[in-house]
Amino acid sequence: MTWASWLTLSRLLVIPGIFITVAQAQRGWAAGLFLVGALTDWLDGYVARRFNQVSDLGKWLDPLVDKLLILAPLLALVELGEIPGWLVFLLLMRELAITAWRAQLPQMAGANRWGKVKTVSQVGAVVSLLLWPGEVSQVLLAGAVMMTWWSGILYLWPGRGK
Repeated sequence: MTWASWLTLSRLLVIPGIFITVAQAQRGWAAGLFLVGALTDWLDGYVARRFNQVSDLGKWLDPLVDKLLILAPLLALVELGEIPGWLVFLLLMRELAITAWRAQLPQMAGANRWGKVKTVSQVGAVVSLLLWPGEVSQVLLAGAVMMTWWSGILYLWPGRGK
């Protein structure tokens, strides 16, 4: 396993802390842990490209761990009744569909620019929901869900998602 893949796996370590800090109403700590996880997403990609550690395992593992990191705080907030479960379901539905699509391809492709925009919109929405719960943050989440679906449509539309 490469250093980049180890960095990807390290992202899983913050997820229990996110659940615990959200449950204990320590939102600043939850947001901090979440941002550390999001930073490792950038870092593992940088390490993989910089040190020629791009691997099929990393191409498969990175998006899976990204989805778990995004979904963890959202599920915690659904459990607390702060955000509607149907929005998280829509996000999960798209992510599972694209993951299933990518898994059947002969070679796993990396994320395109719309996938990166999707990730940034999701990270922004989660941080906003953790630090400033309310209607504005829910609108950001709805926007992230729309961007998530848009990026999925472009991913499946040949030549459009670059």
